[in-house]
Amino acid sequence: MRRTYTVLTAAAIALATAVTTTPAPAHADHEDTPTVRELLELCDVTTDLCEFHPGGEPELFSAHGRTVGSEVFNCTSGRQNMAVEWSDTTSQSNSVGLSLTTEAGFGKVFSVAYEQSFQHTWKTSHTEAQTTFVNTGPGEVGWVERRPQMQRVHGTYELHFGSRQWGHYIWYAPFTAEGPVSDSPDEVVTQNVRPMTDAEEAACP
Repeated sequence: MRRTYTVLTAAAIALATAVTTTPAPAHADHEDTPTVRELLELCDVTTDLCEFHPGGEPELFSAHGRTVGSEVFNCTSGRQNMAVEWSDTTSQSNSVGLSLTTEAGFGKVFSVAYEQSFQHTWKTSHTEAQTTFVNTGPGEVGWVERRPQMQRVHGTYELHFGSRQWGHYIWYAPFTAEGPVSDSPDEVVTQNVRPMTDAEEAACP
């Protein structure tokens, strides 16, 4: 029996047979074409084989800065090093919006492939906690911002079925995941100050 191989692309889901025929493109709205999400929901559930193939080394990047901890107010007449205690958690996300748990299904397949390829454990979340001192002048407000280090992994799922699914036995589905990087030397934490507003000054003890 001849089996056809099918490829999903990120911009438009396309079909392509990988036997002796010429690849025939189709559009995402084709009635017999599944979404990437639909395919991944079947990974390690009804598949004979489900594997994730990373498309290169993880891409490291800094997430958008966000305020962590509480603001501190210097209501004295001199400069102060004021302690800001904070805790911040970064979590993973992915291109299909499914929960990427590492215990079962496509999430477990992903985490195993990641560990085998890069000799690191994929983290679903990471919490960083510190005390940061902000040097504030009289009548100033201080706060702390953090830009967490993240990683982005691109790749392709290969899914084999024992019977035809949407007309094909084998499907390829693109996938991108983003997750936290723990203990990164490139972690960015900044101290910031601004003048108090009139209302904030009036609230000083």
